[in-house]
Amino acid sequence: MEVMDMIPQIPVTILTGFLGAGKTTLLNRILREDHGHKIAVIENEFGEEDVDSTLLVQTNKEQIVQMSNGCICCTIRGDLSRVLTDLRHRRERGEIQFDRVMIETTGVANPGPVAQTFFMDDAVAAFYRLDGVITVVDAKHGNETLDKELEAQAQVGFADRIFLTKTDLVTPQEVDAIRARLRAMNPRAPIKQAHMGEVAIDEVLDIEGFNLNTVLDIDPEFLVDTGHHHHHGDEIGSFVFTSYTPFDPFRLERFWGTITQVYGPDLLRYKGVLYLEGTDHKMITQGVHMLVAADLGPKWKADERPMSKIVFIGRNLPEQAIITGLETCLVDAP
Repeated sequence: MEVMDMIPQIPVTILTGFLGAGKTTLLNRILREDHGHKIAVIENEFGEEDVDSTLLVQTNKEQIVQMSNGCICCTIRGDLSRVLTDLRHRRERGEIQFDRVMIETTGVANPGPVAQTFFMDDAVAAFYRLDGVITVVDAKHGNETLDKELEAQAQVGFADRIFLTKTDLVTPQEVDAIRARLRAMNPRAPIKQAHMGEVAIDEVLDIEGFNLNTVLDIDPEFLVDTGHHHHHGDEIGSFVFTSYTPFDPFRLERFWGTITQVYGPDLLRYKGVLYLEGTDHKMITQGVHMLVAADLGPKWKADERPMSKIVFIGRNLPEQAIITGLETCLVDAP
């Protein structure tokens, strides 16, 4: 076994949300708490707000500062991979201490390229593990932002958790309306309210959003409300494929390769439990854009009816064409 294989990967959380949504408020809240985690926070220097200066203990010319609760913070000045590698080297030399990383993206950023870094860059992937994407949405201005800004829609599509802020400034009916819209765009991300950044630390860290073996959670209301998968003409939408008939593994592999090549840039997140012919185990798969990972899951339980369930979240995806294509991969397809 190589030494690299024995090094536990450092979990990373991406914190995103459009300008003014409240993600820096949430981040400052985390940095104030005495939670026992040593978090290295990477801030994009174009952010609209800075970390609260009262939290800083010391600073130096290289823009790495220490927080009052033991966390550290640095400002991105260039390539994310270089920053992560530099932090790791400093950690190995004992210059700084941290056990996890949180990346706060700029408000106008699509988190996709940041997420891909942890799969495409071998130097990063060997030492860091992407844990999840947290998206903050402003309940008062969120609808207007989603109508105008495609990047805000992408932030919702990539999310593993969504936090609604400023709900005290709108009516309960308006909260329900934006919640329904967000659920239609991303049915796999739980939506919770966050007042002034008050969020339990375990709602943000160790959520295992990119863990293949975690349960595929889809909002039950999404499956019932089948007539409202797209709201307000959103480019980002979602749909779910289900079937109790097993897939032909070879047909499915060919088709999966085709859709990721053709629609990869518009496929934000997709995850599924697959029922394959010739095995009594579940197959778990998920992907970001054209990057797909699959793993053999546990056996189907004796009282469990095997089925495939795949959720797709993307930009203007041809839902019917993809569903029809998947149906042609089933063993009883002509």
